[in-house]
Amino acid sequence: MDVVRTQRKIARRSSPMKQIDTDGPPRRRLPFLRRRRHRSEPPPPRRHKLLEDHYRVDCGSELPGVPQYEADFARDSHECFNLVALVPVVLLDVLNWDWDRLWNSSRKPIHSIADLWTGEWFDAFFLVTALYFIIDLLWILAVPRCVKSPSTIVQHHLATLLYIVIPYVHSSVQWGMGACLMVEINTWFLIARRLMNRQGFSPWTIDVSCLSVRVKRISICFYTTWIVVRCGVYPALLIPFFKAWQDHSAAGGTPLNLIALCFPLHSCFCILNMKWTYDLLMSKIRYWQGQKAPPSKGL
Repeated sequence: MDVVRTQRKIARRSSPMKQIDTDGPPRRRLPFLRRRRHRSEPPPPRRHKLLEDHYRVDCGSELPGVPQYEADFARDSHECFNLVALVPVVLLDVLNWDWDRLWNSSRKPIHSIADLWTGEWFDAFFLVTALYFIIDLLWILAVPRCVKSPSTIVQHHLATLLYIVIPYVHSSVQWGMGACLMVEINTWFLIARRLMNRQGFSPWTIDVSCLSVRVKRISICFYTTWIVVRCGVYPALLIPFFKAWQDHSAAGGTPLNLIALCFPLHSCFCILNMKWTYDLLMSKIRYWQGQKAPPSKGL
């Protein structure tokens, strides 16, 4: 018995991180005594975030927003369709705004964003927009593998189709549809930076080639429109939407009306944009903290 006890004491002293107990089951290691991973070891598998699933980007190993370049005909054909179909949507949206009054606001004061809306091309704008979302929705339902998160995009398109019904019924909030769909400019640059940089060149390296200039320009426009539209315009629209609901409720005599859906629906889009912005920002922070040398590719 004395020999057994002596062996146990020697074993405990030689291995303080792992206690040996032959009389019972092995004891679990305390959380604060867990071995820390060495920098040379590969990182553990990481869960995909919503931004990565929706926009098919890899926010972990490379510069945030690095596209995936695997050959995929279903994905590439769908992105080419979006790159072409979004052009008339954006152009018709731009034609419905009074840009002369915006640049020369000193002549005629602007009291709200609705003062800049002309609505001259609204019928064509609504028809093209609805047709685009319906075709894209049917495409995703028919070929779900063309996107990485089909369920998320299907829900997004259904909510958008419901959202654009409100300005079609109430002309007083048509400006809201135009302001919200300005986000498609950012979506266009998001797709363009993937399709026009298949080689995976870094946009921030010093190079004067035509490809490098094009990639830099697309990347700058992408991040600029992301900050201006998703982080600035979308949250700012909550106030005029709430006022429009108050005015319509006072005119109709009841708060239960179709415009009442604007505020909750737009709040969901704002929360989604905040989530994507947070994921994008954290991916940049992880990159700056974890890597010192610039990556060889990415946007």
